[in-house]
Order: sequence, then structure tokens, then C-alpha cells
Amino acid sequence: MTSEVNTTPAALARAAREFGDAEAIADGEVRISYADLLDRVRTTARALIARGIEPGDRIAVWAPNTYHWVVAALGAQYAGAVIVPINTRYTGSEALDLVIRTQAKALFVVGPFLKADRYADLVRAAAPGDLDHLHTVVRIPFDDAPSADGVIEWTALDRLAESVAPEQADARAQAVGPDDLADILFTSGTTGKSKGVMTAHRQTIGVARDWAACAEVTSADRYLIINPFFHTFGYKAGFLVCLLHGATIVPMALFDVPTVMATIAAERISIVPGAPTIHQSILDLPTRDDYDLSSLRIAITGAAAVPVTLVERLQSELSYKAVLTAYGQTEAVVATMCRTDDDPVTVSTSSGRAVPGMEVRIGEQGEILVRGENVMLGYLDDPEATAKTIDADGWLHTGDVGTLDDRGYLDITDRLKDMYISGGFNVYPAEVENTLARIDALAESAVIGIPDERMGEVGRAYVVAKPGHTLDEAEVLAFCKEHLANFKVPRSVEIVNSLPRNPSGKVLKNDLREGKA
Repeated sequence: MTSEVNTTPAALARAAREFGDAEAIADGEVRISYADLLDRVRTTARALIARGIEPGDRIAVWAPNTYHWVVAALGAQYAGAVIVPINTRYTGSEALDLVIRTQAKALFVVGPFLKADRYADLVRAAAPGDLDHLHTVVRIPFDDAPSADGVIEWTALDRLAESVAPEQADARAQAVGPDDLADILFTSGTTGKSKGVMTAHRQTIGVARDWAACAEVTSADRYLIINPFFHTFGYKAGFLVCLLHGATIVPMALFDVPTVMATIAAERISIVPGAPTIHQSILDLPTRDDYDLSSLRIAITGAAAVPVTLVERLQSELSYKAVLTAYGQTEAVVATMCRTDDDPVTVSTSSGRAVPGMEVRIGEQGEILVRGENVMLGYLDDPEATAKTIDADGWLHTGDVGTLDDRGYLDITDRLKDMYISGGFNVYPAEVENTLARIDALAESAVIGIPDERMGEVGRAYVVAKPGHTLDEAEVLAFCKEHLANFKVPRSVEIVNSLPRNPSGKVLKNDLREGKA
């Protein structure tokens, strides 16, 4: 690379200059070069400008991993707007909350996907006036279903762009500064209310730069992105990494092991990031030897415990030269990361050492504190929560407990918070408990994570009925499925007479984990 960039529009412009005809995205039959990607992003930005989008406006993206997501997000940022990624598993009411709180002016939303029509669900969840600020909805095609009234088809963006000169969009892109807001990603808090993590362009680019440096990404790499684009793992540690180094983005909308294997073989994939369950599934596929996996170079994992045997198998049974783990949060996407020369025991028993520009130390009660360039600007409209999370000296209090060895490698040993990780997704029990509280017959509840061989952890809800009422496990689970994304829905429900509490009245969740309900 010949120059340093600190915004996504600048990174895209440089990629088009330096990598030109090289393949930027390989999405099934769709092949997009870096030069073509710039053209498509510029066209999307022009269409948004034509629709009245101004610098700083928020634009939500609610869709699976396809080339459309990349073009939509980069197009929004090219126009000076801020993207708001939305989890594809969210219900209409969960998405509505984010759209309202960010006052999103536009929404890119997939058509019917995974048996749900997301835009229809959003509209059904809205009360009169809730969506008055949302003046532009663009449908990302996933099937041939017709669009709702007032929704703009993806194919109509070219026509919309005609009224705005390319130079006008380029001027918007050039006006985007390193300290301008790039995105707002929502992560639930221990209070159960989701928090909007605000990040500047320089930080978003910095995260991708740090990740790429540790993984030694080059323009020869082909990067399979199973991790969802709405998550930092698929976005900042995913396609933006490719954008900075000219690697090829190979998105996967739905995880299916045989399809993953076929894609690795056909696309000559060299880097595969993902939760341990993804890598374990590849190793354990009975027909694994039917696929040519010789192109594999780097495996990146995290978001759950990584057994040393998994690391050893990835390197001995497949062609991986290195397996890496990392640690971070939405509030500081990459704080620590392993390096390519780390041994299997280091990889499996640590989350690496601090990346450039970041510091890590252990605070009171063994809490992991991080400070540096990747730490968020703050929480959206919540200065009180920001001040509680980032202290006066700039240290982000992660809520995780860990130790640092004499090499500076971090080992995460526990969580101060009750959050658990199911299939690579963070689940915050307080959010689930707040939903359960809406059940008329329920007096109180407590949710914990319990070990699961496939998902890492799954939820178990302990519920207490109100006097004179009864609760049924099936009805409780059905209520959760209606109001929560599927990864948040408890796997099981235990109906109990009371919850264990300490003298101050706090629920003793450790007792629940030890079966003392």
C-alpha cells in the first residue's frame, strides 16, 4: 500500500486505484472488481443524495451477507451518512427500537428471508408516527417476492442516481473526515436495554488495519465471510480488512457446512474466520476429504473457548499455516490478538496480546481494562452509561475478568457480567428477563447460560408463577420466540417456586448454575 487512509470512502478510492480489475467480491455468479465496486458505491451514494440524505444522517442495513450489504454500507458512508447495522435475527419490534432511536432516514432491507418478511414485521410493530422519519426504504432482493408499496427496488438505484452528478457524490466522500461518525452498532447492556456504540471512521479503519496486520492479509487472499456483516466480526474484521488490502470478499448468507466446503474448494479460499463451532463442523464433516481444501492458510476464531485440540487439528488435518484468536467487544472491536507464529497452546489458552495502539491491564476484581485508539467514542444518547464504562483516564471497563502473563498475553477467566455466548452471539440475560416479565402469569425470572456442545452455551430460564397462576414451559418458549431473536430464546425453562437470593435480595445465579434452584 502506498498511502494511509482513515475513512471508508478514502479506503475505497485507494483500493480502486491500486487494485482496479482485481476481484473485490465473489458472490455466487456476481463478480465485482475494485473499480466496479467504486462505481456501484458511488451510484448508491448518488441515489441516496437524490433522496435527500444529508451528511450525518443514519441509514440502517437489515440484510444477510450478500454483495448488496457491502455496496449499501459503503454507499451510505460515501454520501457522508452513518450506518446502523441490524441483526437479521431480530424481530420487527427489536428492529423498530433501533430505527427509532437512531432516527434512521433510510433503510436497506432484505426481501423475504428465513421465512420472515422483515419490512412487513417492522411496519406491523410500529405505532402511528413511529416511522415518519424513515423516508427511504430500499429492498435488497433475495427472492422474487413483490415489494411493498413505497419501497424502492435495488435495481431502481441506477435511475434515482441520474439526477445527481458523480462529482457531487465524490465531493461528499472527500468531505468525510477521520473523526466523523462511521457507524452505530447496538449491543445489549446488563440493564437489558441495548446500547448504541458510536465509532469514528479512523477507528473503524484502524480496527480493520490491526486485524489485517496480525493475520498478515494480502491482495492474494480470498476471505470467506460467514460471520454476519451486521456484526463487527463480519464488518470491521471482515470485508473492511479486504478493502484495505485488495483481498477478495466471499460472502456467505447462510451457514451450511457442505456449501462452505464447496465454496472453499471452488473459490480457493485462504482465510476463514468464525466461531469454534464453524471450524469444528468443517473438521467433523464425514465427506471432508471429497473437497480440495489445500488453499486454506489462516483460521481465525474466538467468541468462545477454543480447545487446544481444535487448534492442533486445524493445523495437522488441514493446510492452515496459522490459527489465531482475538479478544474485543463492540466497544473496542480488537483489543488483543494472537500472531501467526504463536503455538497451539498459546492460541487455545489466550486471546493474544495487545494490538498496536491499544493497552491492556487488569483492574480491581481482576477486571480487564483496555485503552487506546479502538475504544468507542461513546454510547448513543447515553453519557451516563458512557462515563460508567470509560473512566476519566480513558480505560474501558470490559466487565470481563482475566489475567496477563509475563509476555502480555491475555487469558479471559470469567465474566463480571452475566452475559453468555450462544453460537457466537452475545446474549444478555437481563434483556431476556425483561421480555419474560411481560408474561401476565409470571412473577419473576432469572436466565443463565449453560454449556452446550454445539452452541458453546444456551439459555436456561428459571421462572416463578404469580400466586394463583400457572406457567407452561411451551407457552413461555412460544412467547420468547415471538418477541426475541432466536439466539436469545432460552433452550429450556425450569418452573420453580422461588429463586435463590442473598440477604440483599440479589438472585444468586451461581446457585442456579450449580443446580441449587
